[in-house]
Amino acid sequence: MTSLFRGLCFNLYLLILTLTMGLGALPIRLLKNKRWALSYAKLWSKAVLYGFQRICSVQIEVLGQENIPKGPVIIASQHQSFFDGFVWMNLVPLPAYIIKKELTKIPLVGPMLILSGMIPVERSAGSKALRDMIKTTTEAHAQNRQIIIFPEGTRTLPGERHPVQPGIIALARQSNVPIIPVATNSGIFWERNPWRKHSGILKVVIGSPLSSTTSRQGFINNLEKNWETLCKSHNLPFYVVDKSVE
Repeated sequence: MTSLFRGLCFNLYLLILTLTMGLGALPIRLLKNKRWALSYAKLWSKAVLYGFQRICSVQIEVLGQENIPKGPVIIASQHQSFFDGFVWMNLVPLPAYIIKKELTKIPLVGPMLILSGMIPVERSAGSKALRDMIKTTTEAHAQNRQIIIFPEGTRTLPGERHPVQPGIIALARQSNVPIIPVATNSGIFWERNPWRKHSGILKVVIGSPLSSTTSRQGFINNLEKNWETLCKSHNLPFYVVDKSVE
């Protein structure tokens, strides 16, 4: 099966699934039950990844899950594809993704993102967005939730480096919870081109909690060094192209 044919079949599956699950969520939205919404979102994500694995012949390996302590944490993951936005829904018990606010405007999907407790950020709002994000994540941690953030702020190509954004740095300073570095090669299999999917072994590699540091640059260096170690030890692409210096 070619990558183009896999992509076409999976996109059709995803469209049908989104319509079915989105319409099926209407009673939960009417009841405004947040606990049910999160459970439903977990099921939705599981169905997406099931189709991805079966249709695209992808084997998903999650390594190092024992490094995630119980209770509130911050998952600081590399972000290469839409896959990353689904996988953590069922890797931790109470996930709360930090997402761009535009996603909440997607019909059927957006209202469930809000109701299930995801954390939208208006990226153009500058310092106000940071203050709002810190406030909301603090409330989420008080509810024992696990925060998932993509520190580079955007999807990157496998092996492409983008500068770490202020959001994770602000969270590191304000949150007294473990920060877990995560590396992946998801962009090889679920690439930016929506019409192509590739088969193979997709890895999500979870590291040990980061050591504490007081300086901004010290935190960035620590996070990137941990990503590098995880990538090299599991043969994942790492910083072949450096966008942080352009």
